[in-house]
Amino acid sequence: MGEGVNKIEKTAEKWNVYTTNGNLYSGFDYVLSSAPIRELIPSVVPSFSAESIQAANQLKYRDFLTVVLICKDENAFADNWIYVHDPDVKVGRIQNFKSWSPFMVPDPKMACYGMEYFCFEGDGLWTSPDEELIAMGTEEICKLGLTSPESVLDGRVVRQAKAYPVYDHGYRNHLAVIRTEIEKRYQGLCLLGRNGMHKYNNQDHSMMTAMLAAKNIILGSEEYDLWNVNEDAEYHEGGNRGAEGGLQMRSVPERLRESQNNHD
Repeated sequence: MGEGVNKIEKTAEKWNVYTTNGNLYSGFDYVLSSAPIRELIPSVVPSFSAESIQAANQLKYRDFLTVVLICKDENAFADNWIYVHDPDVKVGRIQNFKSWSPFMVPDPKMACYGMEYFCFEGDGLWTSPDEELIAMGTEEICKLGLTSPESVLDGRVVRQAKAYPVYDHGYRNHLAVIRTEIEKRYQGLCLLGRNGMHKYNNQDHSMMTAMLAAKNIILGSEEYDLWNVNEDAEYHEGGNRGAEGGLQMRSVPERLRESQNNHD
C-alpha cells in the first residue's frame, strides 16, 4: 500500500505493524509475510533468539538482472524464453515478451527481449553501469544470431535482488530452527511465497501458498500445510513425483476445491 514495513510487534494476543512512513497499524490476528526471511527475522519484536537470528543470517540468495532490448521484430524465435548454454556469452536465459502476450509490446513492428543474467548483489555484473550492460546485451544477442546491431533501438536494465533462495548444505537446518521458534512464540506469523519461505517455488506455487494461508485463516485451523507446496507438486507437473521430502501433493488442490465448494 505504498509503505515499507520496518518492524512487526507481537503483543499478548495481537500484532502491530510499524511502517517506514511512521505509521502504526495495530490489532491484527495474523501477519502474512513474503519478505526474505533474512530481512524479516531481525525486524520482529520481541526479538527472536540468537540462534534463529544467526540461522536467518546464514540464508543466502542468488540475484538477477535483465537487460531489456527493444528491437525491430524479425521473428527471431517464437518461444517464451530460451536457455543459453554457450560459454562465449554471459547471458543465461532470453525472454521473448511478445510471445508471452502481444500486449506486452504495443507496437506490432517491434519485439522486446529480456537478456537475463544471474549474479550476486554487489558483484561486478550487478554494479556495472546500465550503459555497459545494454551494450553487452546487444553484443551477445547479436553474437547468438537473434538480431543485428542496427535492429536494437533501445534498452533498459532491471535488477532483482534475492530472486533465487540458495539451497546450500545448511539451509534446511536454518529453516527448521526458525520455523520451530515461530510455532512456539509467534502464533499468527505466516510465511509464504518464494522468499518468505526460502523455497525455490514457481510463481503458481507461491500464489498457492497465499491462497492456502487465506483458507487456513477462514477455517480457523492449520488444515493446509503451506510447506508442502513446492516446485515438484504433482498437481502442477502432471507426473507421478512427490513433493520435497516425499510428501504427496495431489490432495492439496482437491481439498482446496472441496473447501471452496462447501463455503460457496
